[in-house]
Amino acid sequence: MRKSTYSILKGTFLVSDDSFKNWRVIVFVSFLAFIMIASSHSADRKVHEIAKLGDDVKELRSAFIDGRSRLMRIKMESSIVEKMLKKGLVPSEIPPRKIKVNIKN
Repeated sequence: MRKSTYSILKGTFLVSDDSFKNWRVIVFVSFLAFIMIASSHSADRKVHEIAKLGDDVKELRSAFIDGRSRLMRIKMESSIVEKMLKKGLVPSEIPPRKIKVNIKN
């Protein structure tokens, strides 16, 4: 146990005769670490993109609600009457009536 600990600390396990097995394990572990780091960065990038898209959705929903409320105000009869008064048109005092047409053959 003591001998293997000194071997690891001194680094002799990397230059000994059977060091090829050790190098293969080190390269494999390094490759796995690289894959893990790349995967983590990819996940972080996706999380940031999702947060940005969520903010965009909130902004667009707010703009939609604002536009819808402005349209409701514009379509109100009182606002239409007010705009028509500026142009010189007044609402009719006589209410509309149905016109019935009887066709006789």
